[in-house]
Amino acid sequence: MDKNAKVGDLRVWHVPQVPGKPFHVLVDTPQEAQRVIQLLAAYDIFQYENKIKPDYCNVSGLEVFDADGVNKDDPGWCEWHDPDTFDDINEWVDTDAVSA
Repeated sequence: MDKNAKVGDLRVWHVPQVPGKPFHVLVDTPQEAQRVIQLLAAYDIFQYENKIKPDYCNVSGLEVFDADGVNKDDPGWCEWHDPDTFDDINEWVDTDAVSA
């Protein structure tokens, strides 16, 4: 369990080269998460196109700290979804916030 995390906290996870370990970036909103995910993707494309790295296979997502966690009654990080539509961060995009 992350001792500093509070229920409702959000963080982006990113694996720059699959398989590999993820790193995490705390964010305040799903809109900010979407911008971070898009930035990381753009950076990986830039590195590939400019021959900084020969290839890549990356993956990102958004997690929320939940009171129940993955296992009931065990607080922890779980994949985030929109509470109204159940869309994950890849399906859910507020285009006004992302392009601002």
